[in-house]
Amino acid sequence: MITVSDLHMHFGGIRAVDGTSLTIERNSITGLIGPNGAGKTTLFNVIAGVLEPTSGSVTLDDEDITGLEPHQLFTKGLLRTFQIAHEFSTLTVLENLMVVPGNQPGERLWQAWFHGREVQDFEGRIRQQAREVIEFLEITHLENELAGNLSGGQKKLLELGRTMMVDAKIVFLDEVGAGVNRTLLKTIGSSIKRLHEERGYTFCMIEHDMDFIGRMCDPVICMAEGKLLAQGTIDEIKANEEVIEAYLGTGRKHRARNEA
Repeated sequence: MITVSDLHMHFGGIRAVDGTSLTIERNSITGLIGPNGAGKTTLFNVIAGVLEPTSGSVTLDDEDITGLEPHQLFTKGLLRTFQIAHEFSTLTVLENLMVVPGNQPGERLWQAWFHGREVQDFEGRIRQQAREVIEFLEITHLENELAGNLSGGQKKLLELGRTMMVDAKIVFLDEVGAGVNRTLLKTIGSSIKRLHEERGYTFCMIEHDMDFIGRMCDPVICMAEGKLLAQGTIDEIKANEEVIEAYLGTGRKHRARNEA
């Protein structure tokens, strides 16, 4: 579904992404791991249109999407969530979901004045869809809660729910488990699995919780210093000497230096 080819993202002399090439297969849950500063979030930002790359290309279903704006990618079904949730804090959970679909007739003043029934009917359908999402995520008790009052994990669930309000093809999840308690992380993981299995979502997720990655993802891609380091199953990644070196500095290279 996604092909990244020889991608570079430089900030002055810093090569945050340095010639990375990878693919994300349709109907997969792909994990993206690596030590801090590996370039993972920068890679996400380039794919999702937040940053325009220095060079290289990104394709979605064989269409070149390099440099497209986030709202353009949104209409093509490419969405992302953030490590720090971006909710509308003064709106309720229900309202946060209802504002997601674009081109709503109520957004245009003349439509509201002259086509009130059409606006009401559309809002009724969107409200029903939002309530179905809330039920899917098992947060019906939070429907009328202000989003700003939610816990960090509940905000991550809300962000996931927002991707369900449109026809998403692929969703990039940036540290969905960061700051989330184990019980709520299990709920988030279950929701991701259900979206993958029941609705055909493709996911790519950055995550530092290796147990969570191991349960959720196949394949797993490891980055280090802006480059693709390894790709495979979680067991293959954990056994990879270069990955061990990148994370812990205790791989074969470390031992060879000590012996020398």
